[in-house]
Amino acid sequence: MPRLHDHLWSRPCAGAARPLSRAPRAARPGGMIAAAPRAPGPAPAGPSGRAGGRHRHLVQRGLVLFLVGVVLALVLNLLQVQRNVTLFPDEVIATAFSSAWWVPPCCGTAAAVVGLLYPCMDRHLGEPHKFKREWASVMRCIAVFVGINHASAKLDFANNVQLSLTLAALSLGLWWTFDRSRSGLGLGVTIAVLATLITQFLVYSGVYQYTSPDFLYIRSWLPCIFFSGGVTVGNIGRQLAMGVPEKPHSD
Repeated sequence: MPRLHDHLWSRPCAGAARPLSRAPRAARPGGMIAAAPRAPGPAPAGPSGRAGGRHRHLVQRGLVLFLVGVVLALVLNLLQVQRNVTLFPDEVIATAFSSAWWVPPCCGTAAAVVGLLYPCMDRHLGEPHKFKREWASVMRCIAVFVGINHASAKLDFANNVQLSLTLAALSLGLWWTFDRSRSGLGLGVTIAVLATLITQFLVYSGVYQYTSPDFLYIRSWLPCIFFSGGVTVGNIGRQLAMGVPEKPHSD
């Protein structure tokens, strides 16, 4: 009579014929099983990639601001020439835009510098400008700036002092309505002073001249135009800088 344990040993093991569904994991020293390696995913952008993106966006903003400065210079200078406020030589007046060739590129370069400087100054001071950050507000600011230039050529006052005070009030109103930042006020005043000094030198050198000058060689209301222009271009530069990843500010 066969023994019970011989019968049990003669049966094949059920688990031995079962195929393995996956390869066994490699055992680490110490008895722990190592996990299977994962497929490599896309590597995050490094510092060089982020810096390249910021540099590319900076160049794009500079080109847009340059074109804005060129267009504003052509339009506003044409208005001043037509009202005989600014006098250029006869060969310059005979050109298509009644403007010297160097005026649009100079104004475009100045607009690019100013428009890029405003958001940089905001980051440096740690005071991001958030007042009326929308394109509709920027377009209204441009319209008011063009209106101030139009008023400087169209309005007739008893003397230039009254006109200068009126334009100064309008320029401060433009800053209060569309900016209200300390950096905007400080940069606007700085731009007005520097641009006035440069204009005084150009007129003194005989490049062009103003009719009825009452502030050395220029009109006394011209710093108001430079101030409002700086605030306007600064708002354009701030709006263009929205959405750019900012570098962490370190004191």
